[in-house]
Amino acid sequence: MEKVVCVTGASGFIASWLVKLLLERGYIVRASVRDPENAVKTAHLRALPHANERLKLCKADLLEEGSFDIAVDGCEGVFHTASPFFVNTDNPQKDLIDPAVKGTVNVLNACGKAKSVRRVVLTSSIAAVMFRPSRKPEDVVDESFYSDPEFCKQNNLWYPLSKTEAENEAWKISKVQGLDLVTINPVMVVGPLLQPTLNTSSGAVLRFLTGAASTYPNTAAGWVHVKDVAEAHILAYEVPEASGRYICAERVLHYESLVKILQALFPDVPLPTKCADESSPRAPEYKVCCDKVKSLGLKFTPIEEALKECVESLIQLKFLSKP
Repeated sequence: MEKVVCVTGASGFIASWLVKLLLERGYIVRASVRDPENAVKTAHLRALPHANERLKLCKADLLEEGSFDIAVDGCEGVFHTASPFFVNTDNPQKDLIDPAVKGTVNVLNACGKAKSVRRVVLTSSIAAVMFRPSRKPEDVVDESFYSDPEFCKQNNLWYPLSKTEAENEAWKISKVQGLDLVTINPVMVVGPLLQPTLNTSSGAVLRFLTGAASTYPNTAAGWVHVKDVAEAHILAYEVPEASGRYICAERVLHYESLVKILQALFPDVPLPTKCADESSPRAPEYKVCCDKVKSLGLKFTPIEEALKECVESLIQLKFLSKP
C-alpha cells in the first residue's frame, strides 16, 4: 500500500523540496497551506511530477487549534516544517514566537489524536542549538547543545528564541502523547528555489549580488543544500533507528569566504570586498559535528554547488539580472 504522509507549511522553501522528493518516492502527500486556492503560493506544488495523482492540498493555520486534525488523520508520518523565518520584527511574540510555538503544539496534538502517526519529523534549526553563553569558540557543536531561552531574550535573538521554545515544547508534548519525534536542525539553507517567493536564506545571498550590501558581516554561518535538508527529513522518517536531533551543515564559513566563493563562481558580479567591522579580528568559523546525520546515509552536496544553483535560480526567477 502507498504510504500517506503530511507536510505542514508545504509552500515554503524546504517544504516544497520535501514534497517533491516524497512524491518522487511514491508517497501520497497531504500538503498543508493557509490558502489552497492561492495560486501564487501553490501553483509550483500542483506542477510537481506526480502531484495530480498523489498530492492533496489541505487548509490549515498554525494559530488555529484543531486546524491540522483533518490533514494529519490517517497519516503514518508527519513532517512539521511550518514556522516563520525572518529576523526583523517590531512584534516578535506575534510574528515569530506564537506561530512557531503554538503551531508546533497544534500539529503535535493533532498527531496525538490521529493514532495513525508512526513518526513526526520536526524542522528545527541550528538556532535552537547555538545560542548559549557557555559555548566557547573551540567547542565542537553537536546535538547535545541547546540554545538558552533567557540568553536569546536578553540579546533580542527572537528567531532563535522561537525555534528553541518550539523545539522544547515539541519534546515535552511528544513525551506526553507518546509520539516518536525526530528533529532536523539545519544551518542556512540554499539551493534552487521551487517556490516563486524569496525566502530568507536565499535573500541573504541575494543581498551581496545586487549591491544591497556594501560590506559583509564579521560573522560565520553554516550552509547546506536545500535538497540535502529535505533528504535528511526523509531519512529521519524512513530509517527505523533514527532518533533525537540531527544537525545538517555541509560547511561553516565566515562571510568573507562565502563572498569569495560567489566571486569565483560569478566573476562579473560586483561583490563586497570589505568587512563591516574591519577594526576587529575575524570572527571564528565555529566547528560543528554532522556525523550523526551522515550515519543515516546522507551525503552532503558541496556548498559551491548549492550557491551556484541558488544564484542561477534567482536569475531564472528574475530576482537577479543575469551578469
